[in-house]
Amino acid sequence: MTGTGTGIRLHAPAPGWALAADVVVVGSGVAGLTAALRCEAAGLRTVVVTKARLDDGSTRWAQGGIAAALGEGDTPEQHLDDTLVAGAGLCDEEAVRILVTEGPDAVRRLIATGAHFDESAGGGLELTREGGHHRRRIAHAGGDATGAEISRALVEAVRERGVRTVENALVLDLLTDADGRTAGVTLHVMGEGQHDGVGAVHAPAVVLATGGMGQVYSATTNPSVSTGDGVALALRAGADVSDLEFVQFHPTVLFLGADAEGQQPLVSEAVRGEGAHLVDADGVRFMTGQHELAELAPRDIVAKGIMRRMQEKGAEHMFLDARHFGAEMWEHRFPTILAACRAHGIDPVTEPVPVAPAAHYASGGVRTDARGRTTVPGLYACGEVACTGVHGANRLASNSLLEGLVYAERIAADIAARHEDDRLHARVPAPVEHPETPEHPLLGAETRFAIQRIMTDGAGVLRSEASLRQAAERLQRLHTDARDALDENGKTAEPGVDTWEATNLLCVARVLVAAAGLREETRGCHWREDHADRDDTHWRRHIVVRLNPDRSLAVRTTDTADFPPTRPGALDPGRAGETREPQPASRPQEQ
Repeated sequence: MTGTGTGIRLHAPAPGWALAADVVVVGSGVAGLTAALRCEAAGLRTVVVTKARLDDGSTRWAQGGIAAALGEGDTPEQHLDDTLVAGAGLCDEEAVRILVTEGPDAVRRLIATGAHFDESAGGGLELTREGGHHRRRIAHAGGDATGAEISRALVEAVRERGVRTVENALVLDLLTDADGRTAGVTLHVMGEGQHDGVGAVHAPAVVLATGGMGQVYSATTNPSVSTGDGVALALRAGADVSDLEFVQFHPTVLFLGADAEGQQPLVSEAVRGEGAHLVDADGVRFMTGQHELAELAPRDIVAKGIMRRMQEKGAEHMFLDARHFGAEMWEHRFPTILAACRAHGIDPVTEPVPVAPAAHYASGGVRTDARGRTTVPGLYACGEVACTGVHGANRLASNSLLEGLVYAERIAADIAARHEDDRLHARVPAPVEHPETPEHPLLGAETRFAIQRIMTDGAGVLRSEASLRQAAERLQRLHTDARDALDENGKTAEPGVDTWEATNLLCVARVLVAAAGLREETRGCHWREDHADRDDTHWRRHIVVRLNPDRSLAVRTTDTADFPPTRPGALDPGRAGETREPQPASRPQEQ
């Protein structure tokens, strides 16, 4: 073993400094900071590493709220039912049951940490509805600034409790000991501070809470830091990644023009939850009759409805009409969205808002069990970077913040128990030395935009065998060109944040396209134009991907809808069906 399960690392200088800890948490959203606070409370030496500032992750951009059965008459069982329906047959029911039963108390603990949610006139939590929910169970803060309030409370708690943090740090690769167990991470700190350049945090437990990978597309609601770094690191470490084809495109993102790129303003689903209507240019409500919940159908159904209407009308966008709210409601309930619209010359008080789907959330990610453990011993994952089984083929609105809370707490409990056991056995991880020769070529920074165009054209909301095959071929050329340059003359792009991010984006893009090409059906937020129907006989199962030492992809399907176990040595029902870089048209044998 040379430090990771595949022997593959990003080309980077050897670490010039090091910290020691019991656990290192990578990411500072709701999942990462909750895990850090719980680990610190258990007496563990905890270090939080985050790519930007502590409050710059995806959590702060969450508008709608956090879902939990907190309202009168609501129950975890009803929340479970709504989640399973949205997940389109691929949720892990036990994972969802954990979410909905532990969720209400997790929200109460978040409130006890200092998060202030909006209250009704009677003094209880003010709850709203979003798509796919049959009850009002969405708690929100500041009207439409829930994520910002949660981030504020958690960041404040982390600072008050003196948790050690390393900001402006891009994590590069996992460190492992001679037995293949986690021993920390390497990272690069940008700018001035106590540490600079490439260093390491040595720890027997690593929690990935790095958020999503929306920047793999040209237009996304994700911040610029969401470049799939956690998934790429896990792949290089030898971990399993599952269900990456299920990328949720939020139906209502402010349309800024066909050529708009980067992070786009979100128009929360809660606006529809309060009664806004989706209409075309003629003012016709086109979701009525398509689903019993109309505009509040699960997000994949609404996104498809918008795309179909756009195709029918030859339009680039549809409209969200909430003029009937009036100025007072807009200013009180949705001040953030109101300000964003007005900043772009649109006044939702007096005119419909132009909207179109954009990449929003990765339902798949690094495969974990019910305690957040991945297939690499000592490596955990939670939040958007993880695939816990909660979301299935399509995340139910506002379940993401809750998942981050619940599974971060479970991870902290498992690490604390394992730490006590390691003390008894006097286990001190010793990372193997950093390899002198880089084994993974870096892409030029400009490749990022090429990847985004390829993914938007071929693997966006609408997909087909032809579009996915072309995307796979174009991504493979980028991969091959970089590999050949390194193999032939030892040349690769200069190490740096831009080239590391581009390399990570290519890694996750290849996995996403391979999985999307293999899944010949339409399910959840995976929409194949050439396979318009859901196919439970062949495809009520998961696609699992692992990176081979030669940088090719090992892609396999599970035999059933059950996830393969993450425990080392446990029987993996999908292993027999493993293939290498399958063609998009391949299909597993019927079981």
